[in-house]
Amino acid sequence: MNNRTNEGVQPGPDGAETSSAAADPDRVQNPRYARFIADLLGVIAYGELSGFERLSSDARFSPTLADRAGIGRLAVQEFAHFELVSSHLAARGIDVEQAMAPFVASVDAFHERTRPADWFESLMKAYVIDAMSGDFYRALADRLDTETRGLIGRIDADDDTALLGRLLKEALADDPRLASRLALWGRRLVGEALTQAQRIGIEREFLGGLLFADTADPAAHTTALFAQLTRNHSRRMSALGLTA
Repeated sequence: MNNRTNEGVQPGPDGAETSSAAADPDRVQNPRYARFIADLLGVIAYGELSGFERLSSDARFSPTLADRAGIGRLAVQEFAHFELVSSHLAARGIDVEQAMAPFVASVDAFHERTRPADWFESLMKAYVIDAMSGDFYRALADRLDTETRGLIGRIDADDDTALLGRLLKEALADDPRLASRLALWGRRLVGEALTQAQRIGIEREFLGGLLFADTADPAAHTTALFAQLTRNHSRRMSALGLTA
């Protein structure tokens, strides 16, 4: 993860910044909030572990040794993020395997539905998913306790998308015919990713049921969050010269 910008962190639909969980010490001790953090870190941990596996596998298709080394470094970085989250969970007395377990089937199904056909689609998938994940976690950060927000910041400090974006731009410059295929692939990826995020959010009460429960209109905040994720994706695709 990911693209270091502030575009994923936005005010709520009423124009006011969302309140920080860190400003409410009682919330950190709240059982519902504790479960939310376990779920959030569980899905992040499995996402990072899956990212490590995906990038490790995709690296072998790199057209040059330099690209293979670059993708390999990203894979190592993903595993380092997994270990960071594991340590954070352990400090809270939570087993990482148990925290990840509720999300394994859905995340694996997502990756099965979005299996890349070649190197270029692999690059696009890594780029889209890493960037959107970063946007999502940053959008939640203001509502997290200080320690968890700091963890998200440490993960977000590693800019994975710069290399991926550069490789995509080079590929598109070398073969402009890729543009229409990758644009279509990008649209499919973002649609699948948003559907998956909404499903998990509903099943585990990530969003309106818990995270935005103390706002005047939880549903509006949830809708605004996903609209912002879509706009951010569109801007990134435009920067690549693609139609979102």
